[in-house]
Amino acid sequence: MHAPVLVLKDSLKRESGAKVHRANIQASKAVADIIRTTLGPRSMLKMLLDAAGGIVVTNDGNAILRELDLAHPAAKSMIELSRTQDEEVGDGTTSVIILAGELLHVAEAFIDKHYHPTVICRAYTKALEDSIAVLDKIAIPIDVNNRASMLGLVKSCIGTKFTSQFGNLIADLAIDATTTVGVDLGQGLREVDIKKYIKVEKIPGGQLEDSRVLRGVMFNKDVVAPGKMRRRILNPRIILLDCPLEYKKGENQTNAELVREEDWAILLKMEEEYIENICVQILKFKPDLVITEKGLSDLACHYLSKAGVSAIRRLRKTDNNRIARACGAVVVNRPDELQESDVGTGAGLFEVKKIGDEFFTFIVDCKDPKACSVLLRGASKDLLNEVERNLQDAMSVARNILKNPKLLPGGGATELTVSASLKQKSSSIEGVEKWPYEAAAVAFEAIPRTLAQNCGVNVIRTMTALQGKHASEENAWVGIDGNTGAIVDMREQQVRVPIWPPSSQTCFLPFPSLYLDSFNVKAQTFKTAIEAACMILRIDDIVSGIKKKQAPGAGPAPSKPKIEEEGDADGEQILPD
Repeated sequence: MHAPVLVLKDSLKRESGAKVHRANIQASKAVADIIRTTLGPRSMLKMLLDAAGGIVVTNDGNAILRELDLAHPAAKSMIELSRTQDEEVGDGTTSVIILAGELLHVAEAFIDKHYHPTVICRAYTKALEDSIAVLDKIAIPIDVNNRASMLGLVKSCIGTKFTSQFGNLIADLAIDATTTVGVDLGQGLREVDIKKYIKVEKIPGGQLEDSRVLRGVMFNKDVVAPGKMRRRILNPRIILLDCPLEYKKGENQTNAELVREEDWAILLKMEEEYIENICVQILKFKPDLVITEKGLSDLACHYLSKAGVSAIRRLRKTDNNRIARACGAVVVNRPDELQESDVGTGAGLFEVKKIGDEFFTFIVDCKDPKACSVLLRGASKDLLNEVERNLQDAMSVARNILKNPKLLPGGGATELTVSASLKQKSSSIEGVEKWPYEAAAVAFEAIPRTLAQNCGVNVIRTMTALQGKHASEENAWVGIDGNTGAIVDMREQQVRVPIWPPSSQTCFLPFPSLYLDSFNVKAQTFKTAIEAACMILRIDDIVSGIKKKQAPGAGPAPSKPKIEEEGDADGEQILPD
């Protein structure tokens, strides 16, 4: 007789979980719709107002979502996707949000039909494995030593950005910077750390064409004594320190009691001898330039300038590490541990220049620099900030190519090929997982469909024609021209460049209107989008652990403490009814 009650409870619980799923899906779709118009070369720009009242104009997905303040937890997790994609590969921040939103959108129909989220997630995971296999099948290797092919690929990947109007400039800067800092680890592995060893210096003024990659580093510092120390040195011997060149100060308040008048003079002399001893240890190696991250006293400045040595103090640790990588020096913590091998001799020129109202130090013309600075010039700070964001994306693309030199067709061609392959394979899948698997295949078409929408062409006709061409696996390179919206076969309109290793295959270099994608970016986009969609689908309840703050004066007045009297005890009910 209790069976109907149990069934009712189970039904209510299932309905409650479905409501949470629908709310999460709607929130995720709302985030995807915000940046949907920023995909492709003909994308729209967003004007953002930050908390400080500043204005940012950009079409970078991560930069837009970073400024949003959303209350829904599922929407916040979608924003994290874009940040993860940006940190991992530096590109595809808009695509990953659109794809994740579409995967959740097609899953909503199955939630309404009471499919269990685990079944949907299992189908999505299988679709991810099969899509990565398709990417491996259609990918084409590229020779990273061929600058023409590298330039075309980087330029095509940033063709949707604001700086695409400046031609090859940003792509050239990105390739020069990443090839400079690349280090071979052996066994075909290559490390390219663009965060630590590439510094972008933005200086308003001049033209954007004046921007360049330095074979060395630059930083916003001047020598300690400009009148006494040299500002230009050829082939300098550089010593880098991580210690102060001044008398040690007590960490807390220090009291010294002096009995005799001569003790004061002795104390001062001890300080001078200590500093002189440090300077003698440094000058023993005949340096031309001494750079320290800490302070440098006037007395040490006197000894160094007297010996003809230039000095710079209070430099950032990150800048000091870049100088060490550029000129071959070693950052030393104690002057008495200095060795000849610690002196940097790889720099060709040390020079201090005045740009605008500030002095900048250049350590350039290095023999084999493994760190560099990118000098950006431009008309305004807003322009430079947008150029820097585009440059970071371009450097990430170049790094991805150096790490995994494989190409995939762009313009939505890759997604359409994956979608067609998954649709064909869905017929061989048995059980209820077949339908979510097929829905995932349809979701991949969101990228070319959005590109067509942003181009302003007839979406239905374009998508129908593309699906017809991709029905056979031979047309993997057919996609949408991001500028005109036309359907193009990239193999017919491209310049042939050599691939690596040499074979009968050919790699195609795109014209500016057509573009390619890096294998790492596409693979990471698919992985992040599908795994995030599965995570959001698995959420069946949202529990808040945050107490709501009451507005001042809104709540009830605090009650006064009640003093219990003897008569109250008789009226208390000791045992419940």
